[in-house]
Amino acid sequence: MSNTPWWKKSVIYQVYPRSFADSNGDGIGDIKGITEHLDYLAKLGIDVIWLSPVYQSPNDDNGYDISDYRAIMDEFGTMDDFDRMLARAHELGIRIVMDLVANHTSDEHAWFVESRKSRTGEYRDFYWWRDGSVAPDGTRLPPNNWRSVFSGSAWKYDEATDQWYLHLFSTKQPDLNWENPRVRSEIYDMMRWWCNKGVDGWRMDVISLISKNVALPNGELGPDGYGDFGPYVVNGPRVHEFLREMNREVLSHYDLLTVGEASGATIEEAKRYAAADGSELSMVFQFEHVDAWLNEPAPLVDKWGVGRASMPRLRAILNKWQVELAGQAWNSLYWNNHDQPRCVSRFGDERPEWRVLSAKMLATCLHMMQGTPYIYQGEELGMTNKHFTSLEECRDVEEINIWHQAVDELHQLTPEQMLDCFDHVARDNARTPMQWDDMANAGFCPDGVEPWIDVNPNYQTINAAAALADPDSIFYYYQRLIDLRHNLDIITDGVFRPLLEESEAIWAYERADGEHVLTVGCNWTDVEQPCDLWDSNAGEALICNYAQHKPGVLQPYEAYVTLR
Repeated sequence: MSNTPWWKKSVIYQVYPRSFADSNGDGIGDIKGITEHLDYLAKLGIDVIWLSPVYQSPNDDNGYDISDYRAIMDEFGTMDDFDRMLARAHELGIRIVMDLVANHTSDEHAWFVESRKSRTGEYRDFYWWRDGSVAPDGTRLPPNNWRSVFSGSAWKYDEATDQWYLHLFSTKQPDLNWENPRVRSEIYDMMRWWCNKGVDGWRMDVISLISKNVALPNGELGPDGYGDFGPYVVNGPRVHEFLREMNREVLSHYDLLTVGEASGATIEEAKRYAAADGSELSMVFQFEHVDAWLNEPAPLVDKWGVGRASMPRLRAILNKWQVELAGQAWNSLYWNNHDQPRCVSRFGDERPEWRVLSAKMLATCLHMMQGTPYIYQGEELGMTNKHFTSLEECRDVEEINIWHQAVDELHQLTPEQMLDCFDHVARDNARTPMQWDDMANAGFCPDGVEPWIDVNPNYQTINAAAALADPDSIFYYYQRLIDLRHNLDIITDGVFRPLLEESEAIWAYERADGEHVLTVGCNWTDVEQPCDLWDSNAGEALICNYAQHKPGVLQPYEAYVTLR
């Protein structure tokens, strides 16, 4: 029997509950809606669901502001609904990975409610409280100059105790103080509670930020007048100590998949987070490839722009992660998630004549690499970004805040420029409702009900019902990729070797295990490209997104994989 951990051969599907399926007609996705579509996911062949937060929350940041870690958000249903979903998923052989949000809570969490009451209360040190200062004109100034990820200061003044609290994200998301051992103990106890319920792992939100430099020094100023907290927070001084403790106290006692969202993680840091000795996590999400566009060209303001990463740049980044992590840590493989725009719009070609081919090409390029692939809901249908026509269509706090800063206050961008940025990189692109069929509201919620965020108008042609009826659809192509991963050990274990690294158009590589060689070639353009990878001893064709591969070339957006 293989000693390979189950999560190395798994394919994970992310469900964003608010946008997946509405079972009770209130325009908001819910847990019963997920349960009703588990057979669809079983048909796709996935092994694991990563479930974005379903905990009790005021919903300032779509559930990533948790007010009770052991309760279910009212809009999503009840704990009984969750238990039934978990049981049904397990019946179908699908594991459930929860979202652990432990860098911050909601300001409505009982810990913070108590913390803000008094400077001497028992929960005061659960969060980062500090004195500010007063400018000569009487203006209150925060403890340091840090910028929030969601724009503006990372500090909020609280009159009750005349101090400021740290919030790296929304003002309603105060950061937990992991220096306090009681905080860590409470988090670990909560994790054990869910593990004992039967969940199969954790995706750990912004886990690379849990340790701060306790001096909280000012950061380098940006053009908006705020400082960068990155050097003092990202991969902070005690983060690995904390994760090793978490592993000893919780993770090592269960058979879990753990993946840490590690913004700012270098390859060297990733080798520590996801060390092969199992002392911390199974794997991390790195962001180097999805941030590659920031240098091609530079954003118009902050992270907002309309740039597109070139294929050679993307290839260089992901090839580097494949080669340098080999044997030392495990890769996570993804193109998009709830925080990233749709991959066929961002990396592929959403024009009608190329959308399906380019979506299949992107899938092939990623799924043949070494690591655990993640599929974001609707990716298997080739869902695209949505065109935004006004701020009123947006729901994400990040988009609303940057609009007020960059358009209304600083006049850095016009409304038209900001909307163009939203079309390219806004998180709401990934959060439009799942497109189930061509009926009203894409089958996400009943006719006559207003969904919490607008459905993408192209649902009448891009939807699950149409995909299931078409044997050549993107859905069935993903199904074949998943089946190959389950049945060919070379995809899990084979050594990764880059090929054709000078090509401006073709991304190619091979995987080798000593007995066989798997060769992958992907044309990232809408023009036929000469390619001699298979001129001799081509081997068995495993998968191709065209009905017929033409010798000596790769057709527009063609993906071709052989095994010899």
